[in-house]
Amino acid sequence: MAQAEVIGRIPLRTHILTARDDLVSVVRRYASDLAEPGDVIAISETAVAITQGRAVLSRAVRYGWLARFLSRFPDPEGSLATPQAMQVAINEAGVWRILAGCVAAAVGRLLGRRGYFFLVAGRDLARIDDVAGTMWPFETYIVLGPKEPHKVVHQIKEATGIDALIADVNDARCVDILATTSRLDPQLLVESLRDNPFGNDDQQTPMVILKIRTRGEPD
Repeated sequence: MAQAEVIGRIPLRTHILTARDDLVSVVRRYASDLAEPGDVIAISETAVAITQGRAVLSRAVRYGWLARFLSRFPDPEGSLATPQAMQVAINEAGVWRILAGCVAAAVGRLLGRRGYFFLVAGRDLARIDDVAGTMWPFETYIVLGPKEPHKVVHQIKEATGIDALIADVNDARCVDILATTSRLDPQLLVESLRDNPFGNDDQQTPMVILKIRTRGEPD
């Protein structure tokens, strides 16, 4: 039986990505000379969302009384703790799903459990990054999660012949793989990204090639 291991990681420095960029073309431009069949191209979810036009200037968001009221309740360190971000969530999910999520969150608090809001209102809302979550010029933008990540990774695989994944990784060592074409052990991929090799700030490295070696197990 074959075993796989990640033997190296190559962060790819890119130009500043915007909604004018086609992500598949970007991947081909920066990864084609370095990625080989068997490797995996890992892409930050923020970069994917930005190229999809899912970044909203915070000061341009017109929020209502409901967003202002509901933004008082999330953890202050969370991504929905400002009226602007909460309004973006309401626009994305709809008022009734947000209110249902709030009811679920209240029940969760009584039970001493977290995460009920996103379980009901939608996991995609947990991927919203409020201002200062990424590099210039997007540090004043609210960035939503990417749309159709499974479709995106398959487009990249079709165009390049290399497996791809989209991941949400933070400095708290939490890794959420949104989509991948790779058949490798998901835990192997998670651990290879645990220390957040992406650089969404001055590093400008929103893509990382995971170099994979496959070897046979001894009998």
